[in-house]
Amino acid sequence: MNQTVIGFDYGTKSIGVAVGQSITASASPLLALKAQDGIPNWDDIDKILKEWQPELVVVGLPLNMDGTEQDITQRAKKFANRISGRFGVKVVTQDERLTTADAKARLFELGGFKALTKGQVDAVSAVLIIESYFENQYL
Repeated sequence: MNQTVIGFDYGTKSIGVAVGQSITASASPLLALKAQDGIPNWDDIDKILKEWQPELVVVGLPLNMDGTEQDITQRAKKFANRISGRFGVKVVTQDERLTTADAKARLFELGGFKALTKGQVDAVSAVLIIESYFENQYL
């Protein structure tokens, strides 16, 4: 069964957004939403969820390289809980270690330094979060 998945790369100033399909286990970047101290415009998230009608939302969980939590880890969990509570969709978190570095490398390969805008990096990071979620489902 094909599932549509929305992925979020949570940040305090910008939240990357991507959409994925379970049938291909791949995703595409959508956009980056502005955030004020980690709080997005919830109407923007509502529009995305209404447009794409995902069966699942995956929120990246920022962890230290040794797997321990950092300050922003709790904020990302709170963001995930708010999406679940506000919109009634199933939400899971996914370890996002190294996604920003991988996103920058992927964008640089495609377009050099000019491709490395903050919004693009955040949206591609959301792609990598979804793809990593899919990979872990099939292990």
